Amino acid sequence: MAETGFKKWIITITVITASLLELIDTTIVNVSLPQIQGNLGATLEDVAWITTGYAVANVIILPMSGWLGSFFGRKNYFLGSIVLFTIASFLCGNAHSLSELVVFRIIQGVAGGGLISTAQAILLETWPREQVGTATALFGLGAVVGPTVGPTIGGWITDNYSWPWIFYVNIPVGALAAFCTYTFVRATPKTGRDKPIDWWGIALLAVAVGSLQTILEKGESEDWFAKTYILVLTIMAVLGTILFIWRELSTDNPIVNFSIMRHRSFSVGMFTSFILGFGLYGSVFVFPIFCQTLLGFTAAQTGKILFPGGLFTICMMPFIGKMLNKGVPAQFMATIGMFLFFVFTHMLSNSTLETGIGDFFWPLAIRGIGMALLFVPLTTLAIADLKGPELGQGTGLNNMMRQLGGSFGIAALTTLIHIRQGVHRNNLLTNINPYNPAFVQRYNMYVQAFLAKGKSMLDATHMAYGAMEGAVIKQSLLLTYDDAYWVSGLIMLCSIPLLYLQPFRRKPVQMPVDAH
Repeated sequence: MAETGFKKWIITITVITASLLELIDTTIVNVSLPQIQGNLGATLEDVAWITTGYAVANVIILPMSGWLGSFFGRKNYFLGSIVLFTIASFLCGNAHSLSELVVFRIIQGVAGGGLISTAQAILLETWPREQVGTATALFGLGAVVGPTVGPTIGGWITDNYSWPWIFYVNIPVGALAAFCTYTFVRATPKTGRDKPIDWWGIALLAVAVGSLQTILEKGESEDWFAKTYILVLTIMAVLGTILFIWRELSTDNPIVNFSIMRHRSFSVGMFTSFILGFGLYGSVFVFPIFCQTLLGFTAAQTGKILFPGGLFTICMMPFIGKMLNKGVPAQFMATIGMFLFFVFTHMLSNSTLETGIGDFFWPLAIRGIGMALLFVPLTTLAIADLKGPELGQGTGLNNMMRQLGGSFGIAALTTLIHIRQGVHRNNLLTNINPYNPAFVQRYNMYVQAFLAKGKSMLDATHMAYGAMEGAVIKQSLLLTYDDAYWVSGLIMLCSIPLLYLQPFRRKPVQMPVDAH
């Protein structure tokens, strides 16, 4: 039953705030890892488990969130997730060792997995059925902007305070969200408590999805299958997935109800959500590294560059929701969004080492508009045919696919950068020879510059070669990031035909009255 007036808006603000806690915490820690590493006396590889543990726990819970919401009652489960997330945030800030911090981050990830999908389901139930586009747009504000501003907020807090405060800031926000949830969110019936719990399904899901997420998080840094444990995890992921699907299809009380895949719009929507995650999280991961590694921007400058794009997304979301409510086909809007994302990557692929801060305004503005045109229509298309308990199941699976798409995008682009840098470096090194006039001219220029600074001929010669090597490394990295942008854009562009496998809806998308 939809809410009206003040109560509708207070619930909307509450669930968006709670989901923002989780979405921002997905990326807020990344920029603080060096300080955490030094403070806890750990290696960079060990510290990476702070983000890996959170991501693995999060992605395991996401597909289960629909069942958990039904078992405990959606309000109770959402409230419990907020409370657990807030407590875990306090424990993370108080951690005195790396092992403690990793354990508390896993707990935080478990709680966070219950926030996203449950928040979306509550929001869809709160708004009138003819305004589902607006509800999805409001939820999309957090889903798109959260991962973008997370590193900026984390960097600012770490620079001005200390790393524990990236966790402590969650406490007052979480407490307020818990109070508002308890006071205003309508309770839903608990279902399935008289049925046996599918413990085998839970175990197989944890093995399958947990192994896959760990592979995506650690594969590139561990040189993929060169490490035995990555190979073992791959086998576990494949076998776990097969056994999990078999188990859920053969049991009477599945944790994940695959019968919702009979809805063509949802089945196709799973793939488009994966592509959306690839583009959203992949670009958010690559762009800051590109700016700071190659262009020499600070974390604060990079955050300021990203901010206008997020602002464009925020401004576009309400208009997207209204267009959906008026019956504009979601496929058309998503097509424009995918094309704009391709334009964004094409513009970035033309960057040079002289590209300035102002040069990124329009590419990121275009990305912001494109992401708004993608998230809301794709989510609306995916869940439009779901009703009753299927809504909770569908939002959980849809969010899991977006999360896995993001992890796959980061892993794929990181591997691409690693491989292509070597290729470009070797190609550029072929130009460094005494028979190349351009090389000779640049080499002599460096030698003369170092001689003018009082260096000996021998030192000037060595330093000139060093300068040339540095230039080659920078140019090869630049070409490598150009490749990464191109691949991201082409994947998005080639995914457009998938949109038209979903049924067209000439009238506004409506959620069923009984969304419980």
